[in-house]
Amino acid sequence: MLTQALASNPFPNSLIHFHRQKSLLFFLPSGSLNVSRVNEAMNMRLSRGRNCRMTFSASKEQSSSVNVDKKRKVVEHICLLKAKIDLSEEEEKDMLDYLYTSQYQMGGIIAISLGRVSNQNVEDHTHAVFMRFQRKEDLAKFYENAFYLRVLKENVTPYCHGLLNVDYESEVEDDILLIFRKGEEFNFGVEFVLLIAFVESAVNEPIEDALASLRKLTAEFPSLIVQSTQGSNFNLSSKEYTHGVVIRFRSSEAFEIFMGSSEYKDMWSTKFQPITRKTLPIHFCVDPVGTEIM
Repeated sequence: MLTQALASNPFPNSLIHFHRQKSLLFFLPSGSLNVSRVNEAMNMRLSRGRNCRMTFSASKEQSSSVNVDKKRKVVEHICLLKAKIDLSEEEEKDMLDYLYTSQYQMGGIIAISLGRVSNQNVEDHTHAVFMRFQRKEDLAKFYENAFYLRVLKENVTPYCHGLLNVDYESEVEDDILLIFRKGEEFNFGVEFVLLIAFVESAVNEPIEDALASLRKLTAEFPSLIVQSTQGSNFNLSSKEYTHGVVIRFRSSEAFEIFMGSSEYKDMWSTKFQPITRKTLPIHFCVDPVGTEIM
């Protein structure tokens, strides 16, 4: 069970970590893990390295300080890239840095995170970008922005042979830190992106039931999860996926514990699998700068 897993030894951390300094990305050497306490109030510190580094103390009491009854609509944008096999580290740094810093040249982006995909996936996506906008109108302007189009043409597409965009509208707690994904809780962690294609014959009720079950489960474990959003994909260029989910885990260990728990596995096998045609799970480590708008 998930509650039992919280008291057991954490899973080995095998994720890759990017750290940006002065708008440049560089790789860090590998490090070790030291877990001081894992229970309802978890404390973890991962030493600086290729793994995600994080120090936090989270509890249900802290979570209850947020007004969960009041919600704010946001628009989530997911971009998955397929980098060329011969992409050099310097080219990779250049591509990711241009994508990250493009936020400073455009309005409407209220949060951003990006990095190299840590898991193998059936569609061979290598890098992922997550952005949050306040309104659909802001997202539409983003797609048409001349500066962003130039970044894609000069600094992304020359290094990639595939690009997938998924967009959905969701709700978050009406709190400035949670809306903008700012503050200590968002400084580090693992971004989990899940694209879902429900079967064409599935009706709304079982789909909503499945999504509600996932929403409820992620809300029950604030010691593992900082924030979770989900919604119906309205991007016509990626109609093969009907829904998107983005979950920010506090660390790679929190991610492994949740995904390996019986609660998650049971929910997935009973609620999602019977009505799911295909899925695309992606996860990557985030750095302490890549989630904030200055």
